[in-house]
Amino acid sequence: MRARTRLRRTRRVGRTGTGGPADRIRFAALLAAGALTLSACSTGSVGGVPDPASGSGENGCPRLPEPTGPPERVVTMDGGSAAILRELGVADSVVGTAAPDFFTAFPEEDRAELERVPVIAEGVGNREAVIAAEPDLVMGVSPYQFGAFDGTPTPQELTEAGIAGLTACGTPGATTDLADTFAFVERTAEVFGVPERGAELVDRMREDVDAAAALAADADRPVRVLAMSVVPGAGQGVSTLGATGTANGVITLAGGENVAGDVEQVVTDLSEEQVVSRDPEAVLVLTGFSDLPEEELVEALLGSPAVAGSTAVREERFVVMPQSVVTSPSVLNAEAVRTLAETLHGEGDARW
Repeated sequence: MRARTRLRRTRRVGRTGTGGPADRIRFAALLAAGALTLSACSTGSVGGVPDPASGSGENGCPRLPEPTGPPERVVTMDGGSAAILRELGVADSVVGTAAPDFFTAFPEEDRAELERVPVIAEGVGNREAVIAAEPDLVMGVSPYQFGAFDGTPTPQELTEAGIAGLTACGTPGATTDLADTFAFVERTAEVFGVPERGAELVDRMREDVDAAAALAADADRPVRVLAMSVVPGAGQGVSTLGATGTANGVITLAGGENVAGDVEQVVTDLSEEQVVSRDPEAVLVLTGFSDLPEEELVEALLGSPAVAGSTAVREERFVVMPQSVVTSPSVLNAEAVRTLAETLHGEGDARW
């Protein structure tokens, strides 16, 4: 069954909260480590995190052992990968997953099914647990889940254990669409011997992208969008997402213009003055990085000095989404595009 979004209206803005340095460090570290993004493929290093130890292939992606046939025992390094396999009808092959928090983005019925997958690690998949599950394939949405993130299995370790690997890899430069996500879905379907299912899934996802394009068709220009995840601390810049990575593709396809889209990085900081001068017309609030409850996070972000006087806050135009559907390859990427487009060009503010 295809997962659909659940939208709830929200108009709460105003109260300023405080964001501790731990939230900002977590935000930068998670993205920089590649646990949630594709961009590491094109840059070779993000935020000081090195390439996987055993070398890089095309576009900086690790040279993982190639599958020799349809896998029968799979460990997914994140719940997003497990969800892709479910959509392809091969979820029975998953013997364990790390990072099950990705499941929270799905509707209840789908989430209940996904949560049946055994969890081998609540966070990143450590090499001991991964190898102990005796998979014939380890799959993850980021190449940095294969040795660059501390404790994860390296390509060499997988090779020595006779385990194949599969990861998503991006293309160099700014990301303006979901081509990398679609390629990952199709490659996964090929590995599992169900290429027609991969094509069907991509076609379904393109329907949401087309719906977003229809909403944006009559707009005179893209709407300026600021992505925020953690509350700026006093005297600090605003941590946001730049041009390289899935998030910029989501914003672009939704008929938006990333206010940090001129920075070819995954994560970047804009000064308060830069945010004010760029005047975001909509704010994309990404949950999952901050320890604040969602309502408090939204109020604190929209009440922060950098955006409190923006067009976005004056017009109460914002959308709340889980980071996992925006910052990494996901079967929900296209729904994120459509939901954002509804905020930018349709009914107004909404949340996932």
